[in-house]
Amino acid sequence: MAGEPLYAAALCAGTAAWLTVGRDRGLKRARLLLAGGGAMEAAPWWSWERLPGALRPLLGSSGGARREWLCLPVGLVLAVLGESVVPLAAGAVAVPLVRRWLRARERRRDQERRAESVITLCGAVAGELRAGLQPGQALMLAAGSTGSIESTGALDGAEAAVLAAARFGGDVPQALREAAREPGADGLAGVAACWRVSVDGGAGLAAGLDRLEAALRAEQDQRQDLRSQLAGAWSTVTLLALLPVVALAMGWALGADPLRVLLHTPAGLACLTVGGVLEAAGVYWAARIVRAGEKA
Repeated sequence: MAGEPLYAAALCAGTAAWLTVGRDRGLKRARLLLAGGGAMEAAPWWSWERLPGALRPLLGSSGGARREWLCLPVGLVLAVLGESVVPLAAGAVAVPLVRRWLRARERRRDQERRAESVITLCGAVAGELRAGLQPGQALMLAAGSTGSIESTGALDGAEAAVLAAARFGGDVPQALREAAREPGADGLAGVAACWRVSVDGGAGLAAGLDRLEAALRAEQDQRQDLRSQLAGAWSTVTLLALLPVVALAMGWALGADPLRVLLHTPAGLACLTVGGVLEAAGVYWAARIVRAGEKA
């Protein structure tokens, strides 16, 4: 019976780690080394794709739609162990915060996929132009053959306008500039500039797209390299977030009852409140520092 709280704490720690881990350093390093190789990426061990089929409906269609609701069972376990409703209330409060964090992470992933799709689009259009197609035909054929637009959302809502302009002789550069307003799709502004120069000045569009693709690829590699270097800092932030759980587990291992002290005594409640605020502020500040390094 003495080991049951320790097992429960370990389960909670594992769940918290699964919720907080958002980066796979080995996968990022592979992307950096194989940039432009077109190889298929294996899903990391913690991804939604590797979950058993019976668990996927509980987490939503993409693995992130309902994952925030896992805060409630974690809070329920702690509430039962500590015989208090405080952990359950904290779990309920954490649901919108975790949802916001998951959505922000998904937006960053969409932005990265959109930037990659723009690079793919540049190379595909340049290849079709060298095959002898006209620019409009090359754009439509590249979009249909590589899926760089439909599958990853390079143009998003402006897709129909761009393809219609390419098909019927409209203002393709203007449509591309409209699509470049989406986060991660700013490379389309360069495509629009190359398109405009090739039409107005007679310059080779394929050569311009090749140079643009090389520049965008170099910028993407630089970002990936920076993120690989900051992986250690993110590990420190994750460790900082998990330290209170480790401390609780150590207390149980030593035969104490930290939850009863924290949840049923005035001093414990005061320590829990102050410690929670300081922990949240520390994690937020550390993550903000790392984010500033990534943006720089």
